[in-house]
This record gives sequence, structure tokens and C-alpha cells, in this order.
Amino acid sequence: MSLLYNLLLFKASILLPIVALFNKKIKLFVDGRKETFSKLNAIKANNKVVWIHAASLGEFEQARPIIEELKKNHAAYKIVVTFFSPSGYEIRKNYTLANVVCYLPFDNPSKVKKFIKQIHPDLAIIIKYEFWPNLLSELKRTNTKTILVSGIFRKKQSFFKWYGGFMRKKLEAFNFFFVQNETSKNLLNSIGYKNVTVSGDTRFDRVYEILQQDNSIEFIEEFKNNTYTVVAGSTWKEDEELLVDYINNSTSKNEKFIIAPHNIKPNQIQELRNSILKKTILFSEKDNVNLKEYQVFIIDTIGLLTKIYSYADVAYVGGGLKTGLHNVLEPATYGVPVIFGGNKYQKFKEATDLLTLKSVTIVTNKKELTDIFVSLKSNENLRLEMGKTNAAYIENNKGATTTIMNYINNIL
Repeated sequence: MSLLYNLLLFKASILLPIVALFNKKIKLFVDGRKETFSKLNAIKANNKVVWIHAASLGEFEQARPIIEELKKNHAAYKIVVTFFSPSGYEIRKNYTLANVVCYLPFDNPSKVKKFIKQIHPDLAIIIKYEFWPNLLSELKRTNTKTILVSGIFRKKQSFFKWYGGFMRKKLEAFNFFFVQNETSKNLLNSIGYKNVTVSGDTRFDRVYEILQQDNSIEFIEEFKNNTYTVVAGSTWKEDEELLVDYINNSTSKNEKFIIAPHNIKPNQIQELRNSILKKTILFSEKDNVNLKEYQVFIIDTIGLLTKIYSYADVAYVGGGLKTGLHNVLEPATYGVPVIFGGNKYQKFKEATDLLTLKSVTIVTNKKELTDIFVSLKSNENLRLEMGKTNAAYIENNKGATTTIMNYINNIL
């Protein structure tokens, strides 16, 4: 199995640079990895190092509370953060609490050996579910202390199938598993791994901390002007088609919309703007205009959405109609109702939990979105009830970071 896996990796390493000629995301994936080892020159042989790996942006948000605690309690350690995906790396490549931010090398044996040798981590922290066989083999071979944080396992994964021996063996690299739920713990127990505890998801600590910061944004306050406002975050084209239909057909004058698209390429922003019939302004055009006069505000920049959610009366979270639901916890922590589209949410425990609590709503078409938006706008008690449930859910699930840091403090 190992031979076959490495053969497939070899073929992929040949094909990816060719695909990169025609695909911008793959080009970032390939070109970014060319800089990994030069970036790691910042780590010296005598440094003490904690390495954290996050597949993409969502996993990075799970890592942040751990990183912040490490900087407070273990300041002598250098922090190395790696990403697999360009969508995570490109947004967080200048993260100031890390000494090095770079791409994880491709998972071939020689590169992962070089990588682990160069960073020589005292502790490796893998976030959620990045299980690269050669990397895990090298961590085990070098006796590197390794933990999984905010892990989540499902029965359909290869670890739990009759043919999954190859991958089951790789899990031996982990000294400890911190998982999100009892299902994950029971699955690991069923294949012989008892070094597991249900700590929950560190993202709850991350979003709860958001409430303690100053979330005011002067120009958003000016735009909102004490008017009922829907904030739609991390939207894809499929989400925007539903939203734009509602916006264009709404006859209400006392209703405003803020849209923060996942993709902010100028041509796609312009296409979105052109589809909206109401008076619309872009973030990039906001200066020296009277924002109160506009009904729709498109945020064609990154880094503001978390704070913008604080101005929502209702939030719509994108991705469920496309690649997978984005972060519903960020708006939920402000105590507002959350709507999302589609059925690509099952991998997100928080989404299924909140659906059970009836504080979020799924829509699959224009009529369903219109119906729930109209219902929430006209029923303040319903909005308050759903929002209160969301806020309580965050409050009741925080604390994973403390559990994990107690373990880390004992081994560093």
C-alpha cells in the first residue's frame, strides 16, 4: 500500500505543475511550496519549536486559541504554522503570532524528512483531520510528540473499514487525540486507540473571545443607520442568486443588506453588483460618500466579516450550496438568527447541533429564502429567541482550549 501511495504521489507531482499553467489556485499551491524550505531557514538548530498544521482557514481558526495561549505561556518557543490550501495561506501568511507561516511540503518521503529535520518540533499539533501518511510515519520515526486538536472522525473514513489497516497504523503517530464529540472517541476506541478525550471544538473559544473585543466599524455603523440589516457572509455565486432575488423583489425601504463574498475578484464583484437593482456601494468606493443613502453594501475586501456580523439582525452564511458551509459560529456568537443554503453542512457538528436547536434555518431555493427572511423581519420575538439560543450554544460549548493547554503545559 505504501508503494502504491508513493507512486500516486509521484504522478501527482508531475501533473500538478502542468495543471498550474491553467489554474490559478493550483499555481499558488505549486509555487508557494517552492518557498517553504527557504522560509524555514528562520528556525535555528537551538530553537525550541511548536509546529501547528491547519489544512485551510477554518482549521486555522481552530488553531488560533492554542497559538495565543502558547505565546502567553511558552514564549521561548518558536511557532511554525503550515497550510495545505492556498485559501488559508494567502489570507494568513502574515499572521504576526507565528515566527514562520508556510505551505506544508508535498507528502513524499524525502520532503517530509527534510521538513521535520529542519523544524525539529518539540510538539506537533495537527488540526482536525489532516492525515498525511508519510508525514505521520516521519513523526513516529523521530518520536516527535504529536497531538490532534479538534479532531472529528466518521464511520465512513478508511480508518474504520476492513481495508483501512494502512491508515489505521499511521494514527500511531499521535500521542493524544482531542476530539469534538463522543462519536469520534468511540470510533477511535473501536480500533484500539484509547488515548482520546472529548475536549470539544476550540473554535467556540475563538468566537467567544470575539465578544470581548471592540467590534465597532464606523463606516458600517453609518451605512446601517439603525436600520434592520441582513449580513450575508462568505457567499458564493449560488448563494448570491438566492439573495439577489430577494433583494431585488423586496419592497421594504427599512431593510439593508451587507454582502461579503467569498471570492472578491473584481470581475465577480462587478457581476454581483450589476445583478442588484437597489442602490449599491462597494467597500472600495465608500470614502467621501453618504453611506446612509445606500441599501446594499458589498464588501470587496477581506478581514472584516467577523466584526461586520455584530451589526446583523439576521445572518446568512454561504458555502452550503457550493463546496461546504462556512463558519456559522461567528454570527451565532452575537446572538443573531442564522440562515444557510444547501445540504453541504453534515460535516460540521455545530450546524447539525443548531439545526436540532432550531436556531438556524436551511434554505434550498428562492422561495424558502424569501419565506424565512420575511418571517424573521416581521417577527422580532422569533429573531430574539433564535439569537438567544445561538449565543447560549456558544457559551455552553467553550472550554476546549483550557483542556488542551493543560495537557500541553505538562509536556513542554
